[in-house]
Amino acid sequence: MPQRLDTLKNSEQELRIFRVRALLAVLVVIVLTSLLTGRLAYLQITQHDLYSTRSEKNRVRVEPLPPNRGLIYDRNGTLLAENRPTYNLTLVRERVDNLDDTLTLLVDLLELPEEDIDAFNVRSRQRQRPFQPALLMSDLSENQIARLAVNRHRLPGVEVEAQLLRYYPDAEVMAHALGYVGRINAEEMQTLDTGRYAGTHFIGKTGVERFYEDQLHGQAGLRKVETNARGRVLRELGRTDPVPGENLTLTLDKSLQMLAYELMDGRRGSIVAVMPDTGEILAMVSTPGFDSNQFVTGIDVASYRALQENIDLPLFNCAIRGHYPPGSTIKPFLALAGLVEGAITPDSTINDPGFYQLPNDTRRYRNWLRWGHGRVDMERSIAVSNNTYYYSLAHDLGIDKLHEQMSNFGFGQRVAHDVQGESTGLMPSRDWKRGRFNQPWYPGETLSVGIGQGYWQVTPLQLASATAALANRGHWVKPRLALEVGNQPVPRDLPDTLPDIELDNEGWWGRIFSGMEKVLTGSEGTARRTGVGLEYRMGGKSGTAQVFSLGQDQRYNAEELEERLRDHALFMAFAPLENPQIAVSVIVENAGGGSTHAAHLARAMTDAWLLKERAPEVDEVRDALEEDSVGVEGN
Repeated sequence: MPQRLDTLKNSEQELRIFRVRALLAVLVVIVLTSLLTGRLAYLQITQHDLYSTRSEKNRVRVEPLPPNRGLIYDRNGTLLAENRPTYNLTLVRERVDNLDDTLTLLVDLLELPEEDIDAFNVRSRQRQRPFQPALLMSDLSENQIARLAVNRHRLPGVEVEAQLLRYYPDAEVMAHALGYVGRINAEEMQTLDTGRYAGTHFIGKTGVERFYEDQLHGQAGLRKVETNARGRVLRELGRTDPVPGENLTLTLDKSLQMLAYELMDGRRGSIVAVMPDTGEILAMVSTPGFDSNQFVTGIDVASYRALQENIDLPLFNCAIRGHYPPGSTIKPFLALAGLVEGAITPDSTINDPGFYQLPNDTRRYRNWLRWGHGRVDMERSIAVSNNTYYYSLAHDLGIDKLHEQMSNFGFGQRVAHDVQGESTGLMPSRDWKRGRFNQPWYPGETLSVGIGQGYWQVTPLQLASATAALANRGHWVKPRLALEVGNQPVPRDLPDTLPDIELDNEGWWGRIFSGMEKVLTGSEGTARRTGVGLEYRMGGKSGTAQVFSLGQDQRYNAEELEERLRDHALFMAFAPLENPQIAVSVIVENAGGGSTHAAHLARAMTDAWLLKERAPEVDEVRDALEEDSVGVEGN
């Protein structure tokens, strides 16, 4: 039988093992407790300020309060630009878990068309200050707002905000004068005062909206709010109210502006009306117009492409940027230059055989009346718009004196105070041609300038302001669009106003005015049909600007030309003659002679301003144009 060995229990060894294990356990507990205590001390003491701030940011946030943009009124208090309540979609990137997924969901919910998705995504990534909301979409529909509300739990960082949105009641008529606001782009974001524009998504882009942006915008405010874990506002903790923008009162007269737009009847061109004694712009129309409200919320690609590709260029403001040869409208200014330089006297005469020839040159520079006007003095040269008289005068003066004298009337330079985007036009000179074409100036080019053709280019605003200076007998008042900014009137004496034109003989003004009056009332006046029934004394001058040059023996026949190759019709006028209250320039593209179409429109504008309720209706003016479609032959 095998022997069984019994092992005796070693209590001492077991106790030793227990003590080692217990010690190790105690050490582990001590180490872990020390680590936990150290971590708690680090978080609660060392990093107290950091985590306290983070916690406060999760609970309390500061929201910008955009200011209300100032309103724009016409001179009679009629509202031209207002703010309408709307709902905008904004996104704070720092509160969005996954930006791409959120944008994809938004595109589906809003049912955006394919061509708008790229712009939508770009706006979401536009650089902003931290926690600054980016504007994704404006003027949400009720259906879109409902879809977003139902899916709010899936869209952290996305908010629907109620804000005021710019709206133009008479958008097409006022588009070029007022301009418009639009979304702030990335380039503008780099230069704007981020504190002042906090929460603001729109900025003036063109026109007075841009020129007076600082005054119209105002100053942003802020509010401190407490939120829950989902970002919903629980209560308001504090507020600094925004400062609204200042209201702007313009010199424009809405009724006169509407009349000018209706008179143009969809034709390309411009009408500008100015008060000579104050420089206040009463009307400044460029046709065709466009709906500026489309640009406020962001015009869609198809609509913008249609505007860009429109052959009539509705986005182009021809009142301040259109360049046109002034034609015969500048003959009163040239006659005055001849008097100042001593090249003529009021009684100087020439014999017009129907053409002019430079010495030792066989080329004939023809008068519009092929057989000539015979004996012509200064006043008759204006009334019948004789070209030969001004060929001779231009040759005697030379281009240097012509350039100097015409620059005194603002040609070739910006003339207005607050007309954003105004062009200088072009008053040619020797130096200009040498720099532009590296060619000398030729005598024949001087003759072209003498009848307002060749290189000479004016804008309708320039022509109106020059006419106002003429009506003021040489006193310059800078044209302006703003009458009051807030409660402060815009002063008449503005910086960089051109110096007054002083004559050795003040009686010369009256002789020039007499010739201009005969344009409308004289038996030979080129616009004598327009002057029928005038209830006040009016001075004017018609003009015809060639679209292309004719050969020496070639005759102009409008019936044989395409519509866009026909001459432009121009007319400038002021009234009443003894105390001018309005100066007008009219340019109607491809309408033919200025003595007919443009003259009737200028007369309608002066009638409306001076006669008020007794002025003819637009339909009556159109009837007169149809009856006078053959017109009076002349420039």
